Amino acid sequence: MPLSRHTIKTISMPLAMVVGALLCRPLAAVELASGNMLTPSLIGAMLFLTFCRVDVRKMRPRWIHLWMLLFQFVGSVAVYHLVEPLLGEVVGQGALICVLAPIAMAAVVIGGMLGANVTTMATYSLICNLITAVVAPTILHAYGTGSCTFSEIIARVAPTLIAPFVLGQMCRYLWRRGAEWFEQHSQLSFYFWLFSLILVIGRTTCFILDTEADPFVEVELALVALVICLVQFTVGRALGRMAGDVVAGGQSLGQKNTVLAVWMALNFLDPVASVAPTAYIVWQNFVNSYQIYKKK
Repeated sequence: MPLSRHTIKTISMPLAMVVGALLCRPLAAVELASGNMLTPSLIGAMLFLTFCRVDVRKMRPRWIHLWMLLFQFVGSVAVYHLVEPLLGEVVGQGALICVLAPIAMAAVVIGGMLGANVTTMATYSLICNLITAVVAPTILHAYGTGSCTFSEIIARVAPTLIAPFVLGQMCRYLWRRGAEWFEQHSQLSFYFWLFSLILVIGRTTCFILDTEADPFVEVELALVALVICLVQFTVGRALGRMAGDVVAGGQSLGQKNTVLAVWMALNFLDPVASVAPTAYIVWQNFVNSYQIYKKK
């Protein structure tokens, strides 16, 4: 019996993670040859397709956005002070960055697949990433080893989030027929995300293999990231339930911009702490795979 499209989508995510891990070295070489632009290009393309569906006139902040921002910033400091006395500064920093990281670029796409309100998630994605660029430098300076600035973070966010949003809205108003075609073929964003997942898992595997750190500390960082991942998805879904959109809440709080988190950890915290957001990449995609499996 041939596999249905839903079955293929369900198994494709864990399969992509396995392929990415097994082919980590060739994939890392391909990404390096592209000037590290291949993954951001794929993410930008899938966000463009998603933002072509978003009516900017319907975008407005909601109270749930405020609660999620408070959890992100207050929670990041609280989890550091909770973990650091028990497991040390490096693990505390790893926990902090897993909470401090803003919503992932791909969260809007995955949320849309799971039935979330895309407009609500797109609004929060823009708000969260911009406010993180303002607030994160202060937290990183207080608990890290270097000085981070607003411009440094916004430079990492703008090409893959703000640019696709602007282009998507321009398409809606200047090329309506094209926007309708993109909206009708929005399922293409899933395949863009699938290829980006293979590349991200490949780079993640290489990073973990090449990191010269105490294996015991690496295990602690990975386990702390797992616990934080599950807690954030759970809290996000609880907030979303009160706001009438469980999926939007879970994805907005649980699915993190781990690429930005790894960069912040490498540059402004103890570099070993970056193992935590690296492991978070794996955990959040296991959660996404399970959610899509349950949805289908």
